[in-house]
Amino acid sequence: MKTAKANGLLYIADPMCSWCWGFAPVIRSITKQYGNKLPTWVIVGGLAPGETTPLNDSTKASIREHWDHVHEATSQPFDFEFFERENFVYDTEPPSRAVVTARQIDPFRTMDFLEYLHGAFYRENRDITDNETLSDLAQEFGFNREEFAHVLLSDATKKATTNDFVTSRKMGINGFPCLIGHANNELVAISNGYRSWEHVIRDIDFWLHHSTNEQE
Repeated sequence: MKTAKANGLLYIADPMCSWCWGFAPVIRSITKQYGNKLPTWVIVGGLAPGETTPLNDSTKASIREHWDHVHEATSQPFDFEFFERENFVYDTEPPSRAVVTARQIDPFRTMDFLEYLHGAFYRENRDITDNETLSDLAQEFGFNREEFAHVLLSDATKKATTNDFVTSRKMGINGFPCLIGHANNELVAISNGYRSWEHVIRDIDFWLHHSTNEQE
């Protein structure tokens, strides 16, 4: 009998995905539950990268409906004054690039920084599509602002962010949040969309049992 090792979890999310904000306490509990035994790595999926059209009333109403559903299902806080913003462009590339920046500076803090961006956007109504705001948030979080701002705007980080989007699409992921198990050179979908802690942990344990007890 050969005991194979589970390599870890891939968490595909977007900083401006409301269901990812709703899932934040769940993924936080998962990382605490398994720790270094099952590391979790963030990939930004790209909800609406490169968007250029400002939100109109119809789109705002649709987004607000999603926020209402997330709040009702998860009790995560939202600042609905966001919908009073004029000419807001829902471009998720800049905050996604900020997550990749954090990953390049300190990969072990990426998950916490993603949640920090979630909170800044949804709970505090801060504009995380703005590079200066992103650098401010990074400094508040504990990064060196000058270093973060430099890496954030670098061509290498822009390319790495695009690579994340491409990777997500190649894996066939069309919704966030998504949790993928990586073991034995194979990727296994564990959870897609918002699900409770109880359901996700059951499926992770099921996957772990089968991925670490395979015959040679």
